[in-house]
Amino acid sequence: MFQYARPIWPKGLEKEMNCTGGFRARFQGTTHGAERRIVRVTASSRYRVYVNGHFCGHGPAAGPHGYYRVDEWELSPNVIQEGLNIVAVEVAGYNVNSFYTLDQPSFVQAEVEINGVVTAATGDPARGFDVFVLPERVQKVQRYSFQRAFMEAYQLAAPVHEWRTNMDSFPASPAAWDAVEEKKLLPRRVSYPDFAVKAPAAIAASGTVAQRSNAGTPWRDRALTGIGPLFKGFELGELALLPTDELGEFETSLRSETAAEAYEGKPLAFGTHDTSIFAFDRNLSGFIGIQFSCSRVSRIAITFDEILTNGDVDHLRLECSNIIYLTCEPGAYAFESIEPYTLKYMKIVVLEGDCLLSGCSLREYANPDTDRAEFNSSDEALSKIFEAARESFRQNAVDLFMDCPSRERAGWLCDSFFTARVEADLTGHSIIEHNFLENFALPELFAPLPEGMLPMCYPADHCNGEFIPNWSLWFIIQLEEFRFRGGDETLIRSLQPRVDALLRYFEGFHNEFGLLENLESWVFIEWSKANSFVSGINFPSNMLYAGALEAAGRLYTNSDYLAQGAALKQVIREFSFDGEFFIDQAIENADDEIEMTDNRTEVCQYYAAFFGIADPEEQREWYASLVHDFSPSRGADEPTIADISEIHPANAFIGYYLRMELLSQLGASTQLLEEIKAFFGRMAEQTGTLWEHNRTTASCNHGFASHVVRSLYRDALGIESLDLKQNKLSIAFTDTSLQWCSGKLPTPEGLVELEWRIEDGELRYRITAPPQLTIEVRNFSGKPLVREE
Repeated sequence: MFQYARPIWPKGLEKEMNCTGGFRARFQGTTHGAERRIVRVTASSRYRVYVNGHFCGHGPAAGPHGYYRVDEWELSPNVIQEGLNIVAVEVAGYNVNSFYTLDQPSFVQAEVEINGVVTAATGDPARGFDVFVLPERVQKVQRYSFQRAFMEAYQLAAPVHEWRTNMDSFPASPAAWDAVEEKKLLPRRVSYPDFAVKAPAAIAASGTVAQRSNAGTPWRDRALTGIGPLFKGFELGELALLPTDELGEFETSLRSETAAEAYEGKPLAFGTHDTSIFAFDRNLSGFIGIQFSCSRVSRIAITFDEILTNGDVDHLRLECSNIIYLTCEPGAYAFESIEPYTLKYMKIVVLEGDCLLSGCSLREYANPDTDRAEFNSSDEALSKIFEAARESFRQNAVDLFMDCPSRERAGWLCDSFFTARVEADLTGHSIIEHNFLENFALPELFAPLPEGMLPMCYPADHCNGEFIPNWSLWFIIQLEEFRFRGGDETLIRSLQPRVDALLRYFEGFHNEFGLLENLESWVFIEWSKANSFVSGINFPSNMLYAGALEAAGRLYTNSDYLAQGAALKQVIREFSFDGEFFIDQAIENADDEIEMTDNRTEVCQYYAAFFGIADPEEQREWYASLVHDFSPSRGADEPTIADISEIHPANAFIGYYLRMELLSQLGASTQLLEEIKAFFGRMAEQTGTLWEHNRTTASCNHGFASHVVRSLYRDALGIESLDLKQNKLSIAFTDTSLQWCSGKLPTPEGLVELEWRIEDGELRYRITAPPQLTIEVRNFSGKPLVREE
């Protein structure tokens, strides 16, 4: 992938924590011929590229331990014809374990190529890059969160960024460098991100900050106090500054007489202790930027969050340090963060000195491939929820299926099962999913996990050996669906050893009935009471295990897996169902006999339905109770079959998402759409993204929540399924409360376009689809069906 470039880093610093390198090269522009001008680059941990001072790109795309994905950025839009051009690459090397960037030695490997000729390459004596250790980023700072590396703090002196545009300007003395070990390289594959620059829509509030009269207890998160051999970072006593402590000493007074006003980009003057809160039109993810000048030494804090808490920005709400800290010499600056963050509200606080703010912005870091998808209906609330789901997916699926683009940016299993469906629905392909699965396929092992076990999220470092055993089973469930999405058969076959090794791991936990018992590490069902019933025999985990065995059997034509899965389902039915509901847990008593508990949860019922443990014909009353008696907000009607107060409620993930699948399975479309509006409507209105829970105590932008796209396409529009393996499109119209619905579903071969309306008691529809697809239409709407051309 590289012709001449070698991986390099400033000498002796490749394992230094939070070290930022600068790398610069020149090339001559020309006007003759059709030119292809690119910079090819990869790095550890994160890099960004500038061409003649203009932002060009950020990366790399996520890869597994020991592998690095290579990007190629087009330079032409910012190239000076027949003149000297400068490429600058900045690389933040973190060297700490996290769920987002891997603890691997820092390096950069880059080369500039013009019409096939390499004009600059790192590590090449004839056409090398200048190398610097950039001094402006404060090294010894606290971690941003338990799941991510360091927060950003800077000491700025003008002209701090002139080196990007002037070869006679140097950010520091040139540094000696070493060529480091050669790297295993992978193609990027996924699309290059959308970097659109967004300005705030309004100034939400302004005021001042003042020293608290009674200082509270300093915030001490595990990211501050847990530093040690298994969790790397700088200990409290080493820190050069501690912004969370300093900001904790201030309280904000916002001027109540000043209403929110539209932000028009006019310069705003701040003095010491002045503050303003800027509001974007929705939750966004990307790189925070401000343009400003200071007339004297100044200290500025940029804080941010997805919501306002009591009218203010709570930069600690999400258990991470949502602060960027700037110490500035007099001068003019155009600052932009090197890391992406998530926010709807940005607060600027001048702690000392002054600031003339000429602009603030957020450069998006989002998936660019969702614009062909469409959904509209006679119910405007559903259309808004679809857009919020699209936005959540864009921000959580840049190069990986992430849980959230803020606190973690981590690729969790189970989450990925749901988000992978959305990639196919919104983009028409499964390229991110290919990379996601490939990341699990390539490493030789996942130390320090037990043999056969998969990491609970990846690429990530799990130095303490923690894992979620049952979560790994979702990998197999997802892999089977990947095949039906047209997934790469070579990749699927290459993962068979991983699947076999994982299932061998679980054999060590079989009891005499074939049930999994006493699973180790962190057994996780969902954030509800169900997590209290995981010791001994946990039936939701066994239901998932049975589903994974059958999926593996179908994937790899393994009759033993199929037989084990079918037998396990029957054992679960015999033990777990008490005549009214499925029980979560059994334990072995002192006589080594299985003793059923009376612990029953709502989410256990949804597991039973999703994995085919329950039978719709034999357990009609049970299904009727789930539909009638349960909901994301339980109703006041009398229960159908039992007092459900002893059935512990489910939480959002995965309980309510499995519930949506249940209602769809039963054809309860009207109820499903009403529950979708009740659950997601406030989220779409408040942040324009969908949340981790049904309240704002956690992330307000979560990848799995975009799965409501699947429900709206399927249960409102009527696109039941698309099987790319069989080239079969299934349409199923159900009875909904909608008067009309329309949508466009991208596929690899083009758009599926479907619209329908109720007219004169008939359901009239039009459909167009790529000719490769066989279309099957079924009608459960209760109305005569008429196809219009």
